[in-house]
Amino acid sequence: MARPHRDAFHLPARDSSVSEARSRVLDRLRGWHVDEESCADAQLLMSELFTNAVRHTDSNKISCELWVIGVRLRLEVTDEGGGCEHICPDCADGTPEGDSDGESGRGLLLVSVLADDWGIRPGHPAGQNGQGVTGHAVWAELECDRTFD
Repeated sequence: MARPHRDAFHLPARDSSVSEARSRVLDRLRGWHVDEESCADAQLLMSELFTNAVRHTDSNKISCELWVIGVRLRLEVTDEGGGCEHICPDCADGTPEGDSDGESGRGLLLVSVLADDWGIRPGHPAGQNGQGVTGHAVWAELECDRTFD
């Protein structure tokens, strides 16, 4: 069995960082011998998760993590919170609560189609005393094939 891999990075919370996040994911996955189809799906997932964090929160930075363990690939994007909308993980179509036309929920709909599983969990502990939580982490998992030359 192949050894597990993990990468973590932080980028400024702005639209221009999306391509940097996609590029980082592609570089790491290729280095870990993940097949091209899984690399493409992971790049698209990262793009959607990162874009949602930028658009729907008041974050200054976005934290990203990437794991490959065996044939499982997991992406996680954590924001700093403070957004105007709350994303509803139980909504069947993946739309954020309060979004009547579904325009901004299309990214999460795409995530639900590409990923085998996805969800939302509380983000980072708030403040020095650790009371409360700021932001949230949105994660997605999919199966990947590994190619070893």
